[in-house]
Parts: sequence; C-alpha cells; structure tokens
Amino acid sequence: MEIIWFGHSCFKLNEKGLATVITDPYDAQATGHAPLNISGEIVTISHNKPGHNYVDCIKGEPFIITGPGEYEIGSVFVTGLQTNGHNAKVEPVDRNTMYIFDFEGIKIAHLGGIDRLPIQSEVEELGNVHILLVPIGGTSTLNAVQAAEIVNLIEPNIVIPMHFMTESSIIMLDPLNKFLKEMGLSNVEALNSFKVTSLRNLPEETQVVVLEVMNN
Repeated sequence: MEIIWFGHSCFKLNEKGLATVITDPYDAQATGHAPLNISGEIVTISHNKPGHNYVDCIKGEPFIITGPGEYEIGSVFVTGLQTNGHNAKVEPVDRNTMYIFDFEGIKIAHLGGIDRLPIQSEVEELGNVHILLVPIGGTSTLNAVQAAEIVNLIEPNIVIPMHFMTESSIIMLDPLNKFLKEMGLSNVEALNSFKVTSLRNLPEETQVVVLEVMNN
C-alpha cells in the first residue's frame, strides 16, 4: 500500500483492489496548502473545522465518516474512536475522532486533532498500530513533546508526523524539527510517499518517516 501526504492532516491511503481512503480534506483558503482535487471511496473527518472537513474537494460520491463507529467499505475496516470532547457541554467543533484503518492486516492510526495524551483504555482500543499518523504542531493539537510521548505509548513501527508548519502553511504551528529533536533525530530525508508491501518489511523498532507535501 502507499501513503501520500497533501499537507496539514490530509493523507491518501491506497492499496490495489481495496477502497482508497482520504483523511481530513482541507479548504485551501484555511490552510495555505494547494487546493485539493482528489478521489477516494472513503473520506474520514476527525473534527468539524475547515482545515479538516472540506469534502467538496473530493471527486465522486465517497462514503463519508464523521465520528465514532465501526465500518467496512471496499474491504477496508475503519474504526473511529472519540478523544476530545466527551463532555456534553463541549461544542461539536471541538470534538475529535481518531481512526484506525485495517488494510488486510496493516493497521494505520490517524489521530486527527487529538489535544491530549490518550488514557490506557484508549491505547488498548487502538490495539497493535503499525503506522501512526500523529499531529505535532501544537496550538490546538499535540505539541512536539506530547507527540513523542504518544509515540512511546503506542509503540508503532512507523511514525509519520502531520499538522506542522510548512512553507505554504498559513496556520501558526510548530515546525518539524521540534518533533525530530524530541525523537532524538537531527534530520530525516523526506520521501514523496511511503510504501508498504508487507508487515514483514516494517522495522521492529519505531522509525520516523517524513513525507513531502504532494501537489495533486
């Protein structure tokens, strides 16, 4: 399977013969990233803000998931778990859903706009995560220190940072190097995409993978 990053929290998860997933499509005017014009059979929305819920940019008629639950579309299993905003007094815009995608045994977790460390029961609900897509930019989500802590809690094989300051970002977020420093790294060469052929090819110890923003 292949993972492509379009900036902010938007990824395309693609495996031949299975449904294509788009996570957190953004409104370009809200983020500064290039306008999206992409297609997928499944679209997940972590929280209801323009940087994460702009489904109008998705071509076709995708199945849109906006909250907790269990779903199966095109042989991809999706589990949504609510994190922020359990209190009924919290505005819906401040609620967050993290998603676990199961592509024939390869499990990818997208933490959306999570703003705190998960409790033990939430970590257990996530189960065995192979690839973790984690926000690192602070402000409304985890900062670099918290993101590094969550990596230690979940212990994935691969960590892909998201929701951080890039050259085109207009939202003030922390840069990538803060997170890399917390992970004990000085520099990581960015890839155009990340490809996984089988679980056997994943590293046993957690490895950070940085993706370039893909212009669609």
